Amino acid sequence: MNTPVRRAIISVSDKLGLADFARGLADCGIEIFSTGGTRKHLEHAGRTVTDVSAYTGFPEMMEGRLKTLHPRVFGGLLCRRDRADDMAAISEQGIEPFELVVVNLYPFEATIARGGATHEEAIEQIDIGGPSLIRAAAKNHAFTAVVTHPEQYSAVLQEIMATGCVSDELRQRLAAEAFARTAAYDRAIADFFVDEGVPREFPATLNLVLRRKASLRYGENPHQRASVYRELGTRGPSLVTARQLNGKELSYNNLLDLDSALNMVRLFPRPAVVVIKHNNPCGAATAKTLAEATRQALAGDPVSAYGSVLGFNRTMDVATAEVLAEPGLFVEGAVAPDYEAAAVGILTTRPKWKKNVRLMQVGRLDDAWSTRHLRFIEGGMLVQQPDTIADEEDQWKVVTDTEPTTELWEDLRFGWAIVRHVKSNAIVLAKNQSLRGVGAGQMSRVDSVEISIHKAGEQAAGCILASDAFFPFPDSIHRAADAGVAAVIQPGGSIRDPEVIAACNERNLPMIFTKRRHFRH
Repeated sequence: MNTPVRRAIISVSDKLGLADFARGLADCGIEIFSTGGTRKHLEHAGRTVTDVSAYTGFPEMMEGRLKTLHPRVFGGLLCRRDRADDMAAISEQGIEPFELVVVNLYPFEATIARGGATHEEAIEQIDIGGPSLIRAAAKNHAFTAVVTHPEQYSAVLQEIMATGCVSDELRQRLAAEAFARTAAYDRAIADFFVDEGVPREFPATLNLVLRRKASLRYGENPHQRASVYRELGTRGPSLVTARQLNGKELSYNNLLDLDSALNMVRLFPRPAVVVIKHNNPCGAATAKTLAEATRQALAGDPVSAYGSVLGFNRTMDVATAEVLAEPGLFVEGAVAPDYEAAAVGILTTRPKWKKNVRLMQVGRLDDAWSTRHLRFIEGGMLVQQPDTIADEEDQWKVVTDTEPTTELWEDLRFGWAIVRHVKSNAIVLAKNQSLRGVGAGQMSRVDSVEISIHKAGEQAAGCILASDAFFPFPDSIHRAADAGVAAVIQPGGSIRDPEVIAACNERNLPMIFTKRRHFRH
């Protein structure tokens, strides 16, 4: 039943886009009722609003804990327009029907996710009136539309502007999303009480709430369907919340590679650039300027850099864009905190790729990291802390007779930061804080060593070698020394550590044990 929308109740925590939405409703002649902070926000934006308390004749109490829970509100939400007795009952009590409810809930999930929130702070973010309004409107969705997220504003407003109503199809879809939202909200609260005092990343019951952001062209291969979802309540820079400034739609593989680039480039305090191909770094560098780091990163493996994605930990400036615009380079996409307007102009007009390159803006990189890493296996899920904990250099130990020089120490730190992002068995060669060779995902460590040396070619001489795990035999040390490697960094911990150390001493090769492994499967 398409009932004309004449009255709306609006009470939201997230006010994104609300003023424009309310203006559109008002332009359609809809009377808006509201409460507390939402009413003040709309009035400040110039919207005419009826205070719910003025309508119910009952004041807000207890610092806003009690404001919408009143029969004049819920009678107007639950009345069935096709039941004469319902309509007579509300008329007798002076109750007005509501055709639209716009509610999003107190940020309980975000409060507990940020860490450090007290029990009392968490309790105060448990919404009571909001879920009740949502459930009432969703139950009566045959006559009442319920909006629970700013992303829904556009579709609802378009229909009201076109027909004065919200269609049956859209009301039913909104109701389904509303019940999913209150279910997720209640689940988060229940988990909080069950697991209070337990690390949030490992609750007894893990309930994930994800909203589909987009359908993708296909998955890893054209015959696989795919979509991307955003986990509700997450914070920090992310590809699922990023703004796309340019380019074709993102593919499944683009998102995987850009995510790897983002997580890797965040590690470095100096201007840094990483080049990702098939989810592994084929180039990386830090330097005094982003443009210089870009040039060095691309030089690490120019062949593999073709068709790659790049990550930047600084605003993309004109000088950096000029490097990327040089002839012969093709990149699928880039992710950066921000972009200078002139840099976007260069990247979208000068190179051959022009409008095709995907430019992703993620904002500040110093926001919080995710507290857990999720990975599906058949029938279940693995959950772990992400490998983002800073290494403790005071635990590092030079185990050889020869000490690294100051310059080698800088490269050793750089290589050790890179190797944790390479698929195991992982070996990286680096020099002058620039990646020169990578051996990734091999079944034996010596194979990874051989591949990294092959990739580096003549540049292997003078490089440091970083290994994500210990060397089971000294053969890799001899091969590295033959190639001119100048120092080695690895966790240590093998029963053959004495043989490996002896091989380094024999070749006058300094080696550091970090006492921490960085497998990446």
